[in-house]
Amino acid sequence: MSVSIKSAREIEYMRIAGRLLEEVHDELAAFVRPGISTLDIDRYGEKLIRDRGCIPNFLHYNGYPASICVSVNDEVVHGIPHKKRILKEGDIVSLDAGLIYKGYHSDAARTHGVGRISEEARQLIAATKQSFFEGLKFARAGRHLHEISAAINDYIDTFGYGVVQDLVGHGIGEHLHEDPQIPNFRQKRRGIKLLPGMTLAIEPMINAGGWQVVWLDDDWTVVTEDGSLSAHYENTVLITNGEPELLTCSHD
Repeated sequence: MSVSIKSAREIEYMRIAGRLLEEVHDELAAFVRPGISTLDIDRYGEKLIRDRGCIPNFLHYNGYPASICVSVNDEVVHGIPHKKRILKEGDIVSLDAGLIYKGYHSDAARTHGVGRISEEARQLIAATKQSFFEGLKFARAGRHLHEISAAINDYIDTFGYGVVQDLVGHGIGEHLHEDPQIPNFRQKRRGIKLLPGMTLAIEPMINAGGWQVVWLDDDWTVVTEDGSLSAHYENTVLITNGEPELLTCSHD
């Protein structure tokens, strides 16, 4: 495993990439409402990215056909936008997006309620987001990678939710996916020691039911095996000599 340590110049590019992606997510959050299609979200998201002089890094990545992964209800990740998939009141929708600025990637995901949602759905979204911040407490130089994994898992266990095990977070930089892999569930080993200059995409994916998932016939869309709701929350994180720096989240 080779985990890259970013230079000051690289970090500055990634800060800008992260800030621009945060702006995109903020505008997408305001755009989500009943009656729009998942393709509407994708087209708007791509425009927001390109209007900022950036490249959508998901588009054509390993053949993925869209710029924004739009996953509804029991879809965990990698939902493919479609003009006939219309959001309705009470849905939840996860938007996973990334962009490239001067050769450097950012990656972040948010789950939104569509109109008024159930208390069950609201709690799942809130717990998924908080699990990220529980893990973030251990994203510090000198700690070990899998302390992040354990903190996410332990927090989610208090709700009885399922932590997806088939998909994990990752390093990020000049490539969208770099070493190390970052599980969201407890590991038997401690994992690598974290060092200043590492950049990580930490992304808990949490199911209201069991942790098991299946892939649909499109070979992209991942859904919960039991049909339960799923939520996703992700930020690009910089390891520093002190508190971790959130590159894609300045106001949550």
